[in-house]
Amino acid sequence: MTSAQIGLALALVAALTANLASLLKHRGCQRVAAVDIRRPLHSARGLAGSRWFAAGWGLAALAWLIHVAALSMAPISLVQSVLAAGAVTLAVMSQGLFGDTVARRQWLALLLGGAGLALLALTFPHFSGSHSNFALAGILGFEGGLGLVAAGLAVGYRSERLAARRGVMLAALSGTLFALAGVAIKALTSADVASVAVLGSWVAFIVVCGGLAQWTAVVALQRGGAIETIGLMGLVANGAQISAGVLVFGDPLSGTPVGIALQASAFAMVCLSALLLPARSAGQRTLGLLEAPA
Repeated sequence: MTSAQIGLALALVAALTANLASLLKHRGCQRVAAVDIRRPLHSARGLAGSRWFAAGWGLAALAWLIHVAALSMAPISLVQSVLAAGAVTLAVMSQGLFGDTVARRQWLALLLGGAGLALLALTFPHFSGSHSNFALAGILGFEGGLGLVAAGLAVGYRSERLAARRGVMLAALSGTLFALAGVAIKALTSADVASVAVLGSWVAFIVVCGGLAQWTAVVALQRGGAIETIGLMGLVANGAQISAGVLVFGDPLSGTPVGIALQASAFAMVCLSALLLPARSAGQRTLGLLEAPA
């Protein structure tokens, strides 16, 4: 096996591990008091006191290490496509292991999103190696753009006019922050760092984005159902990082009109899946994602 193939196999393991970890964290988040940004230590102790959350966090840390290893060995667009294609296992685990109800539209959404991103991966031209080279201006521009998206989602979350969509924006914000950290990690696995100061700043950026992503994920998991919350976070994070693979790291798109059409269809499938993920009935507990916070 080539290093890229090993990286993709690791990505599949990371996908399964991360999905199970997210479900465990969701179960733990639902059983503790709401976190409060003004009392971070108290909130952290409450979460740590939940065996479900502690187990999920430990498993998520393992999934993250496997993910980093995969990014160091294979192109980010293919790694994230494998992670996204594993989204359907989220519904299987949620229903099979925890007895949660998964609406048919959510099954459809996960299948569409996973199939769309898998189709995108299949239509990439064949290439080898980790595809980790990048231009500084390119990655700064991309990360800056994601930062603006995150800022817009944060402002929208606080808007009273968008109160009914706060949960959706919170999950999307968490996914965007995870993408910010993920793209920086991919770059860090290959960058020829010129100085300790640059390395320190890079690592600090990853830690800040990762910490904010974890915090917003916890808030979203406390207010929403497992499928729509975890699924939407994953779609946003994976979609953004696949885009980074093409725009920042030079992962090639298809060179034929048919291939381009298939890739456009794949992106459309992902967008449609994001619209289908939130459950429709306001009477179900899983719709907490759409509720405005108290």
